[in-house]
Amino acid sequence: MFAYDLRLALDSMKRHPGLSALMVLAIALGIAVCTVTFTIYHAMATNPIPQKSDQLYAVTLDTWSAERPYDDEKPEQPPQLLTYRDAMFLHGAKAASRSVVMYKSGALLIPAREGVKPFNSQLRVTSHEFFGMFDVPFAYGQGWDAAADAGPQPVVVLSHETNEKVFGGANSVGQMLKLGKVEYRVVGVLQPWNPSPKFFDLNNGAFEEAEDAYVPYGWGKALELPVYGNTNCWKPETGESYQDFLNSECVWLQFWAELPTLADRDKYQAFVDNYARSQKAAGRMPRPLNNRLYDVEQWLDRNEVVQKDNRVLIGIALMFLGVCLVNVVGLLLAKFLNAAPLTGLRRALGASRRDIVRQHMTEVLLIGLAGGVLGLLLAVGGLAGIRAIYSSDFNGSSYERLTQIDPVIVLVTLALALLAGAIAGLYPSWRIGRTAPAVYLKTQ
Repeated sequence: MFAYDLRLALDSMKRHPGLSALMVLAIALGIAVCTVTFTIYHAMATNPIPQKSDQLYAVTLDTWSAERPYDDEKPEQPPQLLTYRDAMFLHGAKAASRSVVMYKSGALLIPAREGVKPFNSQLRVTSHEFFGMFDVPFAYGQGWDAAADAGPQPVVVLSHETNEKVFGGANSVGQMLKLGKVEYRVVGVLQPWNPSPKFFDLNNGAFEEAEDAYVPYGWGKALELPVYGNTNCWKPETGESYQDFLNSECVWLQFWAELPTLADRDKYQAFVDNYARSQKAAGRMPRPLNNRLYDVEQWLDRNEVVQKDNRVLIGIALMFLGVCLVNVVGLLLAKFLNAAPLTGLRRALGASRRDIVRQHMTEVLLIGLAGGVLGLLLAVGGLAGIRAIYSSDFNGSSYERLTQIDPVIVLVTLALALLAGAIAGLYPSWRIGRTAPAVYLKTQ
C-alpha cells in the first residue's frame, strides 16, 4: 500500500513540477534558518563534561570593595576569579578531594626538531590535579605529580596539535623542547581534546581553543609568567615587583574543586566560609559573606555562555518557519483542489476518505523530506559562509567550532522537516478528503 501511495505522490509532483519545487523551496528556507540557529545554540548549550559536571565546582570568594560590588549589573555575584593568597591557601588546605589552581599564559616555543620554526605558544600554568579532575585523555605518557608543582620541575604536557607540529605526531615522551628560556622534558601528550564550551576558563571566550602546552604551576611564580586573561583590582596597587602583585587584592586565578557528593559540597562551603571569616577578622574581605560554589552547568549559566539573544533567535527562526508553512498550506490547497476531479474519480472507484487523506499526506511528507534535505544543504552553505566571514577575526576559531553540524542536528533537521510537512498538509489533505466526488464527476 505504501508503494502505491508513494507512486501516486511522485506522479502528482511530476504533473506540477513548478508548484512542487516552490513548496520544497519554501520548506527548505524555513528549515535552513532553523538549522543554522539550532546548530549554534546546540554548540553553546552542550554540557562539556556530562559524566562529572555535578562534581566539579568553580570556587568564588567575595573579596571586593565595601563601597561597590564586583558587577554593578549583578551586585549579588562575587568575582569570578581569586587572589593569589586565597587560591594558594585553598589549594594547600586540601579540604576537597582534589582541587586545581591555574591561569593562562604564553611563551615562545623553540622546537629541537629541524625545519620547525619557533612559534608563540599558549600555556596553561596549572597544578597536577588538572588532568585527573577534568578527565583529560592522554595519547602518550601522563601528567606530573605534586613534587613537580612544588619544585618546580621542568616538565611539560603537550596538546595533540602541538605534538603533531613539533614532533610529527610521534611518541615524544622524554624529548626536550624549549619554552622561553627554560628547557622542558615532555612527560605526556594529549589525545585531541578541546572541550566546548571551555568551561574551566571562560575569561577569553567560552569557545576558545585549548592551550598548546601545560606546565607546573610553580613556574608561574619562578618565571613571572604573564597572565593572558582577566586581572581585576578594586583599588590602586602601588607595588612594583611581581611579589607585590602576588600580595595584592587583584583577582586573576581560576580555582576548581572536585566534590563527589552533596555532603562534600556542604562541608567545603562551610570550610570556605570559615576561611573568609578569618580573613575578615584580619581586616580583609569587607563585603558581607558571599562565597559561592558553582557546578559546571551553573558556571556556564553564571557566565551567560548561552545568552538571551540566542534564545530569541531560536524563536525568530521558528516563526520564520511558521510563515513558510502558511505559504505551503496555501500552495497545497490550490494544488489538491486543482486535482480534485482525479480524486473524485478514485473515490467513485472505491477509495475511502481515509485512503484519500493517506495518499495526499504521503505526498506532503515526501515534499517535507525533500525540503529537509535541501534545507540541510542550504544550512551547510550558510554555516560555511559564517566561518568564511569570521575566519580572519581573532575569534575565528570560535566560529569554526560553533558552526559544525553534528549527527544530532542532522536528525533534528530531518525530523523537523517531516513534522513541518505533516503540519502544512493536514488541512489540505482533510479538505480534499471531505469533498463530495459527485461535484467533480458531473463536470467530466
